[in-house]
Amino acid sequence: MERRRFGRTGHMSTVAIFGAAAFYETTPDVVDRAMEQVIAAGVNHIDIAPGYGMAETLMGPWLEREGDRFFLGCKTELRAKAEAAAELRRSLELLRVDKFDLFQLHAVTSMEELDQVTGPGGALEAILEARDEGLTDYVGITGHGVDSPAVFLEALRRFDFDTVLFPINHIQFANPVYRGKAEELLLQCRERDVGTMIIKAVAKGTWGDKPKIYKCWYEPFDTAQEIQQAVNFTLSQEVTGLCTTGDPTILPLFLEACENISPMDTVEQEKLIAGATQYEALFV
Repeated sequence: MERRRFGRTGHMSTVAIFGAAAFYETTPDVVDRAMEQVIAAGVNHIDIAPGYGMAETLMGPWLEREGDRFFLGCKTELRAKAEAAAELRRSLELLRVDKFDLFQLHAVTSMEELDQVTGPGGALEAILEARDEGLTDYVGITGHGVDSPAVFLEALRRFDFDTVLFPINHIQFANPVYRGKAEELLLQCRERDVGTMIIKAVAKGTWGDKPKIYKCWYEPFDTAQEIQQAVNFTLSQEVTGLCTTGDPTILPLFLEACENISPMDTVEQEKLIAGATQYEALFV
C-alpha cells in the first residue's frame, strides 16, 4: 500500500488509516478479524477516540501486543482543560499504551467550539501540558460538518496544529463554497507542513428513510467499483490518507481500494463532481 508523509510528524502513513469507530459496538471476534485484515494490508496508522463506544476497550489488547506497528492518534471531545486532561489519561489506560503519537481536539464544528477549546482553560491547554509531559508527540484538530474547512483555517491562525482531519468526497465537493474552503485549507496545510487525514471519503449521504443496513451513521457506497472511484478521487487531492469507514463489513473493500489507487486527472475529477448532483451531500 502506498505511504505518504504525514506532514511535519515525518511518519510515512499508509493511505488507509484505520478508523476505530468501526468498533463502536461489536464483539472481540469481529475486532480480531478486522485487525487481522488491517495488519495484512500493511496499515500503520490508527485513529481512535473515547466517543467510539467500546473501541478503546476492545483495542487495548491489540495495542498491547501489536502497538509498535502503528502510529496512534486519539482525541477528546471534551472542551474544558481539566476534563480533557482526565479523559486523555483514561484513554491511555484503556488502550494499554504509555503515550500517543498524536492527540487531537475532536469534532470542533463551529467557531464557538473553537473559542471554547482554544480559549483560557480550554482543552488545548490540557493537550499542550500532556505534550510537555511526554504523553503525546503531536497536537491535532478534527471536525465534521459543512463549516469544518473554514473553522480549521481559523484554527491554524490561532495555533500551529501539526495535523487536521476533515471530510472530503466528490459529493461534498459539488458544493462550491465547501470545495473552495477545503482547497484553501489543503493549500495552507501544504505550506505549513500539516498532516491531513480525510474522513467520509466513501459517504453516499444520509440514511433518510432507508433502512440502516450498515453500522455507519451515514450511508456509505458499498460496491467495489463505487468505493474504488470514491477512494481514487479523494486520494487524488493533496492529502495524507483516508480514515476507513465505520462498518467492519465495508473495511475489506476500502482496504482493497487503497491498495489499488488509480489517480484521477482534473478532467476525470470534474466529471465525477458534476455527476454528484444525483446525491445529497452528507453535510449541507
